[in-house]
Amino acid sequence: MSTLTACHECDLLTHLPPLPAHGAAYCPRCGSLLVRSKANSIERSLALVLASLILFCIAISFPFLAMKTGGLEQQTTLITGVWLLYTQGMKGLATVVLLTCILFPLFQMAGLLYVLLPLYFKCRAPFAMRAFRVIQHLQPWSMMEVFMLGILVSLVKLAELAVVTPGISLWAFALLIFTTAAQTALLDTHQVWEALEVPDGST
Repeated sequence: MSTLTACHECDLLTHLPPLPAHGAAYCPRCGSLLVRSKANSIERSLALVLASLILFCIAISFPFLAMKTGGLEQQTTLITGVWLLYTQGMKGLATVVLLTCILFPLFQMAGLLYVLLPLYFKCRAPFAMRAFRVIQHLQPWSMMEVFMLGILVSLVKLAELAVVTPGISLWAFALLIFTTAAQTALLDTHQVWEALEVPDGST
């Protein structure tokens, strides 16, 4: 069964036949890549989503950094870091960090789990198409890597003033960036849309 796909470059509508594993389809007019098949995309993406959720729980539950100066040691977590920004008058920055580094990534991972887990069992969750569309809109707003870069810059500056010890949360957050990037790279959105369009109980 072929599907109708619009070229992202020239808007030509093309009927795509089922692609073999690792196959690719190109626009007959401009030669742009239309879709590339990824083997076991749903299964591999689902595994990475579950790993990301575990790492996310660790990242927000354990100390992110520990600073020791003058015999005093202070630990902070991701949530307390956002709260400190808020209480120090940087409400806009606190809101941006909360949304782009905590809430949006969490919604994206939870939404993917909601969509992909039923597809793994050959069924479809209610409102899955709408949820997947929202997930794709949220993806550009997930900026954990920018936050991580800011943390690394801060570590370099704070190292001159105090003894800074990275916590388990920092390592989990770093791994989380890699798992979410891999999940994005491995997810075949074309395959997901095709699976969501199949009526329940169909093969």
